[in-house]
Amino acid sequence: MKKIGLLLCFSIIAFNGIAQTKNFIDKSYLETTATIDSLVIPDRIYLSILITEKDTKGRTSVEELEKKMNTKLIALGIDTKKQLTLSDVTSNFKKYFLRGTDVLKNKAYTLLVYDAATAGKVIVGLEAIEISNVHLSKTEYSKIEQLKITLKQKAVAKAKLQATAMLKPLNQQLGKAIYISDLNTNFTTLLRTKATGINIRGMNAESEGDYIPIDIEFEKIGIQSTVTVYFEIE
Repeated sequence: MKKIGLLLCFSIIAFNGIAQTKNFIDKSYLETTATIDSLVIPDRIYLSILITEKDTKGRTSVEELEKKMNTKLIALGIDTKKQLTLSDVTSNFKKYFLRGTDVLKNKAYTLLVYDAATAGKVIVGLEAIEISNVHLSKTEYSKIEQLKITLKQKAVAKAKLQATAMLKPLNQQLGKAIYISDLNTNFTTLLRTKATGINIRGMNAESEGDYIPIDIEFEKIGIQSTVTVYFEIE
């Protein structure tokens, strides 16, 4: 008897599930998909800096160049303790063993700046002290997660507006949303490991004092959010 009771119970649950699914399918509904996109200016710009004794033909040590770089960046208003990190340290041992000369050392750094104007000042300032191996590593937008949520909300609102407009010629009313699918959020430049279109090396300004930053922006980050919504038709 207990087995029969359990089987009956499971049958009722399964029937209810099928009935609910059938009721959802049988409802009159309208399906619409909406997309919202936006462009934002990156506010986290990463510059890769390579200090090498080769640039000065061994006249200036990496340690001296490092100190000069730190002084220069501080003079430009950069907090080197927070914005500058060491990436790698290498030595040219092969050259040392083959030719018996001094070891030529390299040090690689990553510098974080927050706008294009500062990036330009850094590049020219470093070249003035014989550090010219600088290139753009990547760009990011610091409020990306907040923006993603905002775009999804706008996409849902757009879907409702589209659905209302579609029903208007039919003189029917839009009901509540019964299904929402967050299809995707795409990024057109954020996912690149290296930003393209700019490679800064050996800018030939007459002097650091003559340099005036050009009023330019880095390539904007494109973000797109798409949703699909089912609305009841009343």
